[in-house]
Amino acid sequence: MDDPVAASPTPETQPEAPQRGRFGMSLAARLRAYLFAGILVTAPISITFYLAWLFIDAIDGMVTGVIPARYNPETYMPFSVPGIGLLVVVLFLVLVGMFAAGFIGRMVVRLGESIVARMPVIRGVYSAVKQIFETVLANQSNAFREVVLVEYPRRGIWAIGFITGTTEGEIQNLTADEVVNVFLPTTPNPTSGFLLFVPRGDLVRLNMGVEDGIKMVVSGGIVTPPDPRPAEQQRRKLIPPAAPAGDQAAE
Repeated sequence: MDDPVAASPTPETQPEAPQRGRFGMSLAARLRAYLFAGILVTAPISITFYLAWLFIDAIDGMVTGVIPARYNPETYMPFSVPGIGLLVVVLFLVLVGMFAAGFIGRMVVRLGESIVARMPVIRGVYSAVKQIFETVLANQSNAFREVVLVEYPRRGIWAIGFITGTTEGEIQNLTADEVVNVFLPTTPNPTSGFLLFVPRGDLVRLNMGVEDGIKMVVSGGIVTPPDPRPAEQQRRKLIPPAAPAGDQAAE
């Protein structure tokens, strides 16, 4: 008969396959984690530099063709210099601003605006574009400086919006409540969206900045900024629970 003691495997003779399997799974998990970490580190900065390069290259392509050959640095260099067109555009805008700030410049601007005001279609486009730029670039403008929650598309469902100003003119005169202009962006493209006129009392103001709000919209809610309020305020629920479907239908 075989000796049971001799037949039992000793620690030296035990198979090592299960141990190698555990080691292999651990190595694969680590490699996967390193891969994801590498993507998280390199993807944002790579995409940012790529978009910046596309923008600079587009500006260079439009401007360098207008620069005379004797003033173009690429004429005397064996390689192209990125950013020359962008630099020329910035210098041009500075010179135009200096000229428009003077007496003769103001007269020329007023003369040009009076000519544009007589063109049926162009005057409307020019007036709208000018008003938008004056509102956005003004130092005292409150446009896109406040993030709010608004019930949209129905009660009980909330969406992120940005206050663009206080409603004035005919729209405010026709409404009994004081309403504000709220721009409701779409995901993942925040440049498109809806313009809503919402009563001021129906808005829930958020403490997050505009940049954090745009990040949340672009990411589709994947990037959620932390709540900057103290812990006591975080426990307060400013938004009441949604009414049941039957109550909403009765309303």
